[in-house]
Amino acid sequence: MRPADGNVVIDVENLRMRYGSRDVLRDITFQAGRGEVLALLGPNGAGKTTTIEILEGFRRRSAGLVQVLGADPDHVTAHWRARVGIVLQSWRDHGRWRVRELLTYLGSYYAGHSTDLVVRPWDGAELLAVVGLTEHADSRINTLSGGQRRRLDVAIGVVGRPELLFLDEPTAGFDPEVRREFHELVRRLADDHHTTILLTTHDLNEAEKLADRILVLAGGAIIADGTAQELAQRHAGADEVRWARDGEQFVASTTDSTRFAFELFAQYGESIKDLEVRRTTLEDTYLYLVRTTESQKPGPVARQEMVGR
Repeated sequence: MRPADGNVVIDVENLRMRYGSRDVLRDITFQAGRGEVLALLGPNGAGKTTTIEILEGFRRRSAGLVQVLGADPDHVTAHWRARVGIVLQSWRDHGRWRVRELLTYLGSYYAGHSTDLVVRPWDGAELLAVVGLTEHADSRINTLSGGQRRRLDVAIGVVGRPELLFLDEPTAGFDPEVRREFHELVRRLADDHHTTILLTTHDLNEAEKLADRILVLAGGAIIADGTAQELAQRHAGADEVRWARDGEQFVASTTDSTRFAFELFAQYGESIKDLEVRRTTLEDTYLYLVRTTESQKPGPVARQEMVGR
Protein backbone atom coordinates (compact mmCIF):
# COMPACT_ATOMS: atom_id res chain seq x y z
CA MET A 1 0.00 0.00 0.00
CA ARG A 2 1.39 3.42 -0.97
CA PRO A 3 1.71 5.81 2.02
CA ALA A 4 0.21 9.29 1.78
CA ASP A 5 2.69 11.77 0.33
CA GLY A 6 3.17 13.62 3.62
CA ASN A 7 4.04 10.36 5.38
CA VAL A 8 6.63 9.00 2.94
CA VAL A 9 9.93 8.37 4.75
CA ILE A 10 11.70 6.18 2.17
CA ASP A 11 11.06 6.63 -1.55
CA VAL A 12 13.06 4.45 -3.96
CA GLU A 13 12.52 4.36 -7.71
CA ASN A 14 14.41 2.24 -10.26
CA LEU A 15 17.42 1.78 -7.98
CA ARG A 16 20.32 0.02 -9.69
CA MET A 17 23.70 -1.07 -8.39
CA ARG A 18 26.37 -2.45 -10.68
CA TYR A 19 29.78 -3.90 -9.93
CA GLY A 20 31.70 -4.13 -13.16
CA SER A 21 29.38 -5.81 -15.64
CA ARG A 22 27.19 -7.43 -12.98
CA ASP A 23 23.94 -5.88 -11.72
CA VAL A 24 23.58 -6.49 -7.98
CA LEU A 25 20.33 -4.48 -7.81
CA ARG A 26 17.93 -4.08 -10.72
CA ASP A 27 15.11 -1.51 -10.81
CA ILE A 28 14.31 -1.60 -7.08
CA THR A 29 11.19 0.49 -6.40
CA PHE A 30 9.34 0.81 -3.07
CA GLN A 31 8.20 3.24 -0.38
CA ALA A 32 7.96 3.17 3.40
CA GLY A 33 5.65 5.37 5.45
CA ARG A 34 5.91 7.03 8.85
CA GLY A 35 5.59 4.52 11.69
CA GLU A 36 5.70 1.54 9.33
CA VAL A 37 7.73 -1.61 10.03
CA LEU A 38 9.01 -2.85 6.69
CA ALA A 39 10.80 -6.22 6.49
CA LEU A 40 13.29 -6.88 3.70
CA LEU A 41 13.66 -10.63 3.12
CA GLY A 42 15.83 -12.57 0.72
CA PRO A 43 18.49 -15.28 0.45
CA ASN A 44 22.17 -14.51 0.97
CA GLY A 45 23.51 -12.52 -1.94
CA ALA A 46 20.08 -11.15 -2.89
CA GLY A 47 21.21 -7.53 -2.39
CA LYS A 48 19.67 -6.74 1.01
CA THR A 49 22.84 -5.35 2.60
CA THR A 50 23.66 -3.29 -0.48
CA THR A 51 20.15 -1.80 -0.45
CA ILE A 52 20.41 -0.90 3.24
CA GLU A 53 23.85 0.67 2.85
CA ILE A 54 22.59 2.84 -0.02
CA LEU A 55 19.63 4.01 2.07
CA GLU A 56 21.94 4.75 5.02
CA GLY A 57 24.23 6.81 2.79
CA PHE A 58 27.22 4.51 3.16
CA ARG A 59 27.29 3.31 -0.46
CA ARG A 60 26.76 5.21 -3.71
CA ARG A 61 24.25 3.76 -6.14
CA SER A 62 24.81 3.34 -9.87
CA ALA A 63 21.44 4.72 -10.97
CA GLY A 64 17.91 5.49 -9.80
CA LEU A 65 16.18 7.94 -7.48
CA VAL A 66 16.45 7.56 -3.70
CA GLN A 67 14.90 9.90 -1.15
CA VAL A 68 15.23 9.15 2.56
CA LEU A 69 13.60 11.65 4.92
CA GLY A 70 13.29 13.97 1.96
CA ALA A 71 16.99 13.92 1.02
CA ASP A 72 19.31 12.02 -1.29
CA PRO A 73 21.52 9.83 0.97
CA ASP A 74 24.47 10.53 -1.35
CA HIS A 75 24.38 14.21 -0.33
CA VAL A 76 23.38 14.55 3.31
CA THR A 77 24.40 16.60 6.34
CA ALA A 78 24.90 15.91 10.03
CA HIS A 79 21.38 17.24 10.48
CA TRP A 80 20.04 14.37 8.33
CA ARG A 81 22.22 11.78 10.10
CA ALA A 82 20.73 12.84 13.44
CA ARG A 83 17.32 11.75 12.17
CA VAL A 84 18.50 8.22 11.30
CA GLY A 85 19.27 5.43 13.77
CA ILE A 86 21.27 2.27 13.12
CA VAL A 87 21.36 -0.61 15.60
CA LEU A 88 24.82 -2.15 15.70
CA GLN A 89 25.42 -5.77 16.68
CA SER A 90 26.91 -4.88 20.09
CA TRP A 91 28.83 -2.27 22.06
CA ARG A 92 31.13 -4.79 23.70
CA ASP A 93 34.09 -2.41 23.83
CA HIS A 94 32.24 -0.26 26.36
CA GLY A 95 31.60 -2.99 28.93
CA ARG A 96 33.01 -0.99 31.87
CA TRP A 97 30.69 1.96 31.25
CA ARG A 98 27.46 2.21 33.17
CA VAL A 99 24.25 2.24 31.13
CA ARG A 100 23.18 5.76 32.09
CA GLU A 101 26.71 7.13 31.56
CA LEU A 102 27.00 5.81 28.02
CA LEU A 103 23.55 7.01 26.93
CA THR A 104 24.12 10.45 28.49
CA TYR A 105 27.49 10.73 26.75
CA LEU A 106 26.06 9.78 23.36
CA GLY A 107 22.98 11.94 23.85
CA SER A 108 25.16 14.98 24.49
CA TYR A 109 26.19 14.97 20.83
CA TYR A 110 22.56 15.61 19.88
CA ALA A 111 21.78 17.98 22.75
CA GLY A 112 24.78 20.12 21.84
CA HIS A 113 23.24 20.79 18.43
CA SER A 114 19.59 20.83 19.44
CA THR A 115 18.89 24.08 17.61
CA ASP A 116 19.85 22.35 14.35
CA LEU A 117 17.57 19.35 14.84
CA VAL A 118 13.93 18.93 13.94
CA VAL A 119 13.36 16.69 16.97
CA ARG A 120 14.98 16.78 20.37
CA PRO A 121 16.99 13.82 21.72
CA TRP A 122 15.47 11.55 24.32
CA ASP A 123 15.51 12.54 27.94
CA GLY A 124 17.72 9.96 29.69
CA ALA A 125 15.05 8.68 32.08
CA GLU A 126 12.48 8.55 29.30
CA LEU A 127 14.78 6.55 27.01
CA LEU A 128 15.63 4.08 29.78
CA ALA A 129 11.92 3.56 30.37
CA VAL A 130 11.19 3.05 26.66
CA VAL A 131 13.80 0.29 26.32
CA GLY A 132 13.03 -1.27 29.71
CA LEU A 133 16.39 -0.53 31.39
CA THR A 134 15.36 1.83 34.19
CA GLU A 135 16.27 -0.72 36.87
CA HIS A 136 19.68 -1.23 35.26
CA ALA A 137 20.58 2.43 34.71
CA ASP A 138 23.58 2.25 37.05
CA SER A 139 24.71 -1.26 36.07
CA ARG A 140 27.94 -1.79 34.19
CA ILE A 141 27.32 -2.91 30.64
CA ASN A 142 29.39 -6.07 31.04
CA THR A 143 27.01 -7.25 33.79
CA LEU A 144 23.86 -7.07 31.65
CA SER A 145 22.13 -10.18 30.31
CA GLY A 146 21.91 -10.85 26.58
CA GLY A 147 18.41 -9.40 26.34
CA GLN A 148 19.38 -6.33 28.35
CA ARG A 149 22.44 -5.80 26.14
CA ARG A 150 20.26 -5.92 23.04
CA ARG A 151 17.91 -3.37 24.60
CA LEU A 152 20.92 -1.16 25.15
CA ASP A 153 21.92 -1.60 21.50
CA VAL A 154 18.49 -0.30 20.54
CA ALA A 155 18.77 2.57 23.04
CA ILE A 156 22.07 3.59 21.42
CA GLY A 157 20.46 3.41 17.99
CA VAL A 158 17.53 5.63 19.00
CA VAL A 159 19.29 7.94 21.49
CA GLY A 160 18.80 10.90 19.12
CA ARG A 161 15.09 10.05 18.72
CA PRO A 162 15.45 9.13 15.03
CA GLU A 163 12.54 9.16 12.66
CA LEU A 164 13.99 6.16 10.81
CA LEU A 165 15.64 3.08 12.35
CA PHE A 166 17.58 0.36 10.52
CA LEU A 167 17.67 -3.09 12.14
CA ASP A 168 19.87 -5.69 10.43
CA GLU A 169 19.36 -9.23 11.80
CA PRO A 170 18.53 -7.78 15.23
CA THR A 171 17.70 -11.00 17.11
CA ALA A 172 20.24 -13.45 15.73
CA GLY A 173 21.17 -15.86 18.54
CA PHE A 174 18.41 -14.72 20.90
CA ASP A 175 16.52 -17.19 23.06
CA PRO A 176 12.68 -17.15 22.71
CA GLU A 177 12.01 -14.99 25.79
CA VAL A 178 14.56 -12.32 24.84
CA ARG A 179 13.27 -12.35 21.25
CA ARG A 180 9.71 -11.77 22.43
CA GLU A 181 10.77 -8.83 24.60
CA PHE A 182 12.69 -7.32 21.72
CA HIS A 183 9.69 -7.68 19.41
CA GLU A 184 7.53 -5.82 21.93
CA LEU A 185 10.08 -3.02 22.03
CA VAL A 186 10.18 -2.69 18.23
CA ARG A 187 6.40 -2.54 17.99
CA ARG A 188 6.29 0.07 20.77
CA LEU A 189 8.76 2.28 18.90
CA ALA A 190 6.64 2.06 15.75
CA ASP A 191 3.17 2.28 17.29
CA ASP A 192 3.75 4.75 20.14
CA HIS A 193 6.62 6.85 18.79
CA HIS A 194 5.88 6.61 15.04
CA THR A 195 9.41 5.46 14.20
CA THR A 196 9.76 4.00 10.71
CA ILE A 197 11.71 0.74 10.93
CA LEU A 198 13.42 -1.13 8.11
CA LEU A 199 14.18 -4.66 9.25
CA THR A 200 16.26 -7.37 7.60
CA THR A 201 16.03 -10.87 9.01
CA HIS A 202 16.30 -14.54 8.09
CA ASP A 203 13.72 -15.36 10.79
CA LEU A 204 10.46 -15.59 8.85
CA ASN A 205 8.37 -15.91 12.03
CA GLU A 206 9.92 -12.67 13.22
CA ALA A 207 9.07 -10.91 9.97
CA GLU A 208 5.49 -12.20 10.11
CA LYS A 209 5.03 -10.96 13.69
CA LEU A 210 6.71 -7.57 13.34
CA ALA A 211 6.26 -6.32 9.80
CA ASP A 212 3.38 -4.23 8.55
CA ARG A 213 4.67 -4.96 5.06
CA ILE A 214 7.18 -7.37 3.54
CA LEU A 215 9.47 -7.01 0.53
CA VAL A 216 11.06 -10.17 -0.88
CA LEU A 217 14.31 -9.58 -2.72
CA ALA A 218 15.87 -12.23 -4.96
CA GLY A 219 18.37 -11.99 -7.77
CA GLY A 220 18.76 -8.26 -7.17
CA ALA A 221 15.05 -7.50 -7.76
CA ILE A 222 11.92 -7.17 -5.64
CA ILE A 223 9.77 -10.19 -6.45
CA ALA A 224 6.97 -9.56 -3.92
CA ASP A 225 5.56 -6.66 -1.88
CA GLY A 226 2.66 -6.85 0.59
CA THR A 227 1.52 -8.04 4.00
CA ALA A 228 2.22 -11.64 4.98
CA GLN A 229 -1.44 -12.49 4.36
CA GLU A 230 -1.50 -10.73 0.98
CA LEU A 231 1.64 -12.51 -0.17
CA ALA A 232 0.25 -15.88 0.92
CA GLN A 233 -3.01 -15.37 -0.94
CA ARG A 234 -1.31 -13.94 -4.01
CA HIS A 235 1.59 -16.34 -4.42
CA ALA A 236 1.46 -19.49 -2.29
CA GLY A 237 -2.06 -20.71 -2.86
CA ALA A 238 -4.81 -21.87 -0.55
CA ASP A 239 -5.04 -23.00 3.06
CA GLU A 240 -5.71 -26.69 3.71
CA VAL A 241 -8.71 -27.72 5.81
CA ARG A 242 -9.14 -31.29 7.14
CA TRP A 243 -12.09 -32.70 9.05
CA ALA A 244 -14.04 -35.87 9.79
CA ARG A 245 -17.79 -36.48 9.50
CA ASP A 246 -19.69 -39.72 10.11
CA GLY A 247 -16.43 -41.65 10.28
CA GLU A 248 -15.19 -40.35 6.92
CA GLN A 249 -12.12 -38.10 6.43
CA PHE A 250 -12.27 -34.99 4.23
CA VAL A 251 -9.76 -32.45 2.96
CA ALA A 252 -10.27 -29.22 1.02
CA SER A 253 -8.28 -26.20 -0.16
CA THR A 254 -9.58 -22.65 0.30
CA THR A 255 -8.33 -19.07 0.23
CA ASP A 256 -10.60 -18.18 3.18
CA SER A 257 -10.32 -20.95 5.76
CA THR A 258 -12.20 -19.02 8.46
CA ARG A 259 -15.28 -18.58 6.30
CA PHE A 260 -15.01 -22.17 5.04
CA ALA A 261 -14.97 -23.57 8.60
CA PHE A 262 -17.91 -21.36 9.63
CA GLU A 263 -20.00 -22.55 6.68
CA LEU A 264 -18.98 -26.16 7.38
CA PHE A 265 -20.33 -25.98 10.95
CA ALA A 266 -23.41 -24.07 9.79
CA GLN A 267 -24.25 -26.93 7.42
CA TYR A 268 -23.25 -29.99 9.47
CA GLY A 269 -23.11 -28.76 13.06
CA GLU A 270 -21.75 -31.11 15.72
CA SER A 271 -21.21 -33.93 13.25
CA ILE A 272 -17.96 -32.17 12.23
CA LYS A 273 -15.04 -33.74 14.12
CA ASP A 274 -11.25 -33.28 14.23
CA LEU A 275 -11.27 -30.00 12.31
CA GLU A 276 -7.73 -28.96 11.39
CA VAL A 277 -6.69 -25.85 9.45
CA ARG A 278 -3.22 -25.50 8.03
CA ARG A 279 -2.80 -21.91 6.95
CA THR A 280 -0.28 -20.91 4.34
CA THR A 281 2.64 -19.45 6.28
CA LEU A 282 5.10 -16.76 5.34
CA GLU A 283 7.71 -19.52 5.13
CA ASP A 284 5.60 -21.35 2.53
CA THR A 285 5.23 -18.14 0.56
CA TYR A 286 8.86 -17.14 0.81
CA LEU A 287 10.17 -20.54 -0.27
CA TYR A 288 7.72 -20.65 -3.16
CA LEU A 289 8.77 -17.20 -4.39
CA VAL A 290 12.51 -17.78 -4.09
CA ARG A 291 12.39 -21.26 -5.65
CA THR A 292 10.23 -20.00 -8.51
CA THR A 293 12.65 -17.15 -9.16
CA GLU A 294 15.64 -19.49 -9.05
CA SER A 295 13.98 -21.95 -11.43
CA GLN A 296 13.41 -19.18 -13.97
CA LYS A 297 17.07 -18.23 -14.17
CA PRO A 298 18.65 -19.18 -17.48
CA GLY A 299 21.06 -22.07 -17.17
CA PRO A 300 24.66 -21.97 -18.31
CA VAL A 301 25.13 -22.02 -22.03
CA ALA A 302 27.14 -25.01 -23.17
CA ARG A 303 30.29 -24.04 -25.02
CA GLN A 304 30.32 -25.31 -28.56
CA GLU A 305 33.57 -25.78 -30.43
CA MET A 306 34.00 -25.95 -34.17
CA VAL A 307 35.76 -29.15 -35.05
CA GLY A 308 37.60 -29.23 -38.36
CA ARG A 309 37.45 -32.13 -40.74
